Amino acid sequence: MKVLNKETDYAVRALISLGMKSDGWVSAKVISDEQAIPYQFLRRILQELIRNGLVESKEGAGGGVKLAKEPGDIGVADVIEIFQGKVQLSECMFRKQLCSNRANCVLRHEIMRIEKMVNNEFSQVTIGKLIDDLKAVEAMNKTRQTEQQEAR
Repeated sequence: MKVLNKETDYAVRALISLGMKSDGWVSAKVISDEQAIPYQFLRRILQELIRNGLVESKEGAGGGVKLAKEPGDIGVADVIEIFQGKVQLSECMFRKQLCSNRANCVLRHEIMRIEKMVNNEFSQVTIGKLIDDLKAVEAMNKTRQTEQQEAR
């Protein structure tokens, strides 16, 4: 079972990359190279993010893309919903097909409860929080490297 599809993963990574470069416009090629996202695939993802107001673009020399909102105002739940709808764990509910056992399915209520919890958790995560987490990991790794070099 996949909770996040590849488009959502790439979109989050692209948004993090843009959020780390708050000083101006960034080309899709730079993001593609940094995040190892296929360029044409990234362009389609960026178009969807532009259409949904999370990213803005500028053509021409010195152009590119940048965040249309502050990283802390972009929820991961919003990104998930753009690319795959709400997180849903059950195949019968995902395809909106009525199951013949729907009225008597005891598992359905538990799945719905879990889905609600997952969506609530994702709604608390923002691109800004992910950037802060990434910076903390990078700082911790840098400290470890320094300590290892000093120990030699």
